[in-house]
Amino acid sequence: MHCQPAFKLLLWTSLTFASLIPHGWGEKCTTNGQAPTVQQTQVGFGRSPKFMVVVNNKCPMCPIIDIHLKCGSFPQALVNPRLLKVLGVDDCVINSGLPLAPLQTFSFNYSHQKYLMYPKIWSFQCE
Repeated sequence: MHCQPAFKLLLWTSLTFASLIPHGWGEKCTTNGQAPTVQQTQVGFGRSPKFMVVVNNKCPMCPIIDIHLKCGSFPQALVNPRLLKVLGVDDCVINSGLPLAPLQTFSFNYSHQKYLMYPKIWSFQCE
């Protein structure tokens, strides 16, 4: 069965136009508006307070991969390296660098003094 030329033209025009639309459901995320967030909440008290760290992918469309955090001198012994791996001073990677789906959160706990953690580098996987 052969496609009609008018149908081919309509299909080509629709696909081309859709790829040029910069907003809406197809919008790719940027580091300005959809950077991952890190929240820490104290969930236990005592000699060694317990903290829960939650990393959130704020992008509604794209997974984020290879999320590195500024983590000071966080000791690896406080958490499973599959959850948070210390690569060096002020460089920790979460979830073994695996993707964090759109709007997904990732969390882990540790017991110790509070270590400030912030997003350092990450990559959107929108292609």
